[in-house]
Amino acid sequence: VAPIHAVDDMAMSTSAMMGVAHQPLRSVPRTSRFTPAPARPRLTRFTTVAMAAPDFLIKKLESSERTHKELTFRLADPDVASDAKEFQKLSKALGELTGVVDMYARYKECQAEEADAREMVKDAAGDAEMEAMAREEIAALKGEMEELEEKMTIALLPKDPLDDKNIMLEIRAGTGGDEAGIWAGDLWRMYQRYAQSKGWSATILSANAADFGGYKEIVVEINGDSVYSELKWEAGVHRVQRVPATESQGRVQTSTATVAVMPEVDEVEVKIDDKDIEISTARSGGAGGQNVNKVETAIDLLHKPTGIRVFCTEERTQLKNRIRAFQILRAKLFEIQLEEQEKEIAGRRKAQVGSGARSEKIRTYNWKDSRVSDHRLGQNFPLDNFIGGDIGPAIGGCQAMEQQEKLEELNAEMTV
Repeated sequence: VAPIHAVDDMAMSTSAMMGVAHQPLRSVPRTSRFTPAPARPRLTRFTTVAMAAPDFLIKKLESSERTHKELTFRLADPDVASDAKEFQKLSKALGELTGVVDMYARYKECQAEEADAREMVKDAAGDAEMEAMAREEIAALKGEMEELEEKMTIALLPKDPLDDKNIMLEIRAGTGGDEAGIWAGDLWRMYQRYAQSKGWSATILSANAADFGGYKEIVVEINGDSVYSELKWEAGVHRVQRVPATESQGRVQTSTATVAVMPEVDEVEVKIDDKDIEISTARSGGAGGQNVNKVETAIDLLHKPTGIRVFCTEERTQLKNRIRAFQILRAKLFEIQLEEQEKEIAGRRKAQVGSGARSEKIRTYNWKDSRVSDHRLGQNFPLDNFIGGDIGPAIGGCQAMEQQEKLEELNAEMTV
């Protein structure tokens, strides 16, 4: 996570404009089409931040304003306009700054309006009605400025640079035998419904079906707007407590499935040495016509240094399966890099929301009590809605906790 003070330097150069410090955190999105969006939890206003907000914010906001003007000027340059990649890059940076710059403009308007209202109080000359109206206006403006200060502080918090990425979602059956495979299938359907409600596309890249339904393992590519920013909170162990369909005695069983959320990466971000790869082919089998059953279209890919194995069969040609296999491998290798980075900074950060590691139990789905318990939030949610794809409230709670954590870090930095 980039330090807050990095914002001050952003107006100094175009290359610095792309830093994450200016990028506003996204507000908690509408949860889904299933239920109305819950009210966003109001963040605690830290006393130190509130008292120092004007001085603390003005310097950074003026830097943002200068950067915004510089970006606007550069986008008007014909050389930039003719370079589609550069134009898109600068347009995105401009868009990320526009929200906080607009809030700052309104903040300055409120300051001017408050000064005018105070002059009205002085000029009232015993007119009680005019003085009351002016004081009411002052109170309203002060309230609006306090709210803007809070929003601008949040907007200037560092943003996870991976939040805008698409993802590879991997679900693996854990403990529980056949029921674990069925549970992995239930989780995939839950995420599929949530993706549909968000307008995201979901494509199965690799699937290993379980004997009694569900999956031993399934890998899905999910594309859309800021997918990683939401689904990254789903990484971890999901535990289910229910009577399995395979249980004849009616006993409640506890089973698990593991979810991994890997941001999609390209060849530039993860380099793979050809000598580290071992590739073999096989017949895919299943639906898809004679070509799938008679020609070796499946790809079995082994990354020797890590032991990661990817078996890709979903595409109808060997070339497409090869591309998909390398796509999955890059995502898995990138996930390992991220885990190593997280370990390095874990000692310096307070893990309020949880690491999102595969070994971390994040939720329990209890059929008997018809509830879902999120162990990071300490909250329960209705089971039927949740398993039907309405996971937005839990995601929103995790996002709010992350913002709270970053505000506490900012508060600590300001008191040093």
